[in-house]
Amino acid sequence: MPAPFPPFTPFTLTALSPLDGRYHEQTAALRPFFSEFALMRARVEVEVEWLIYLSAHAEIGEVLSFAAADEKFLRDVVADFSLDDAAEIKTIEQTTNHDVKAVEYFLKTKIAAHKNFAQVGDQVIAQVIEWIHFACTSEDINNLAHALMLKRARDEVVLPAMQSLIDALSAAADRHADLPMLARTHGQPASPTTLGKEFAVFARRLDIACSDFAAQKIYGKFNGASGNFNAHFAAYPNIDWQAVAADFVGKFDLTYQALTTQIEPHDYLAAVCHALIRFNTICIDLSRDIWGYIALGYFHQATQADDVGSSAMPHKINPIDFENAEGNLGIANALLMHFAAKLPISRWQRDLSDSTVLRAFGTAVGHSLLAITAAMRGLAKLTPNPAQLTHDLDANWEVLAEAIQTVMRRYGIDKPYEQLKSLTRGGHIDPKNLHDTLHDFIAKLQIPDDAKKRLLALTPSTYLGHAPQLARRIKNA
Repeated sequence: MPAPFPPFTPFTLTALSPLDGRYHEQTAALRPFFSEFALMRARVEVEVEWLIYLSAHAEIGEVLSFAAADEKFLRDVVADFSLDDAAEIKTIEQTTNHDVKAVEYFLKTKIAAHKNFAQVGDQVIAQVIEWIHFACTSEDINNLAHALMLKRARDEVVLPAMQSLIDALSAAADRHADLPMLARTHGQPASPTTLGKEFAVFARRLDIACSDFAAQKIYGKFNGASGNFNAHFAAYPNIDWQAVAADFVGKFDLTYQALTTQIEPHDYLAAVCHALIRFNTICIDLSRDIWGYIALGYFHQATQADDVGSSAMPHKINPIDFENAEGNLGIANALLMHFAAKLPISRWQRDLSDSTVLRAFGTAVGHSLLAITAAMRGLAKLTPNPAQLTHDLDANWEVLAEAIQTVMRRYGIDKPYEQLKSLTRGGHIDPKNLHDTLHDFIAKLQIPDDAKKRLLALTPSTYLGHAPQLARRIKNA
């Protein structure tokens, strides 16, 4: 793996993509999986593993059976793959004008220099070399390389980042489970909730979306130029090549795709995109909601002494992390939607329009990762403002109308909804004048005394239903 670039270099300052420029450090974890370097290394890995697999196949006696040292040498080519190796492949590609063929020639050069092979003579070296890329079309190598890159990036970088966000929201849900908050439906005051319960809703939604993303199978094919094992069968008609391909793909912990054209049809990639889009969309909802709560004064935001909120207004602390998250999520989803719509479509047995699109997959994942980390930063800066939360609750006693009319329904009071509508709709109940308004209305109701006492004791801050318990459920979900 190449060493990371320092924070500011001519490269980062002149990069065309902000993922490799301004956000270089924040996306560094993805670079070993989605860069050009990563694609080359993954191709080398697939080619090496296929050569080793063939050497161990009893029915193919013509290929040299490798000793343990030979296999180690070959796998070390992958493990030690360097920027110099990648540059060598690019140099070869300038001649071949074919990126996968350049990988094949690179490996032939590496093997030709291997002393263990050299001990058995030049003739055997030449024979071993020609088993590299045996019966393969470039897409056999490419589809497995892209599948491995995606799977490893998902499992090692993206899923842990998703889980960190979910964990942060779950912790906030538990921490603020009892903190009352005025709910707003259609932007208007509504039945109260707790701050923790609203965090719990997002934690649960993201957990489901994360599970769907993690559970999506990643497929691979290895069946030749038109998906029919034509060359394989011509060379070895008695080998069960379908079983061989399934076994080989399975060794990468991928799901075998048995029926294809020249390319793996990319339907699973569309499903991966859709799963990530769902997670991202929930994150957009989260970012906008918290942005709104900050605007209402429900949160204080931590600051550093040298931070600047506005170039002109010194007092401002802008919710930039959630705005950054929302913007990056939009970019990611736009790309992912294109990928999901385009990748499953290929003219006849193959066209090359998927190739350049697949190279951009890391860009969408990069913007998703940026957004997740930005949301995490934003959450870490938040401290609830109980005074403002209480102020808004105390200013909206009319939200108790729901509770009163519902109790009236239980005891058969005529037209309860209409009575409360007349008392509260579009109006404002002054908390200093409860005795002459809401409490007076309750006192005159023909309902049991215990029910009346419960209603008279109710406040916007205590009208919470099961919100605290629901908030704590996320810990055991």
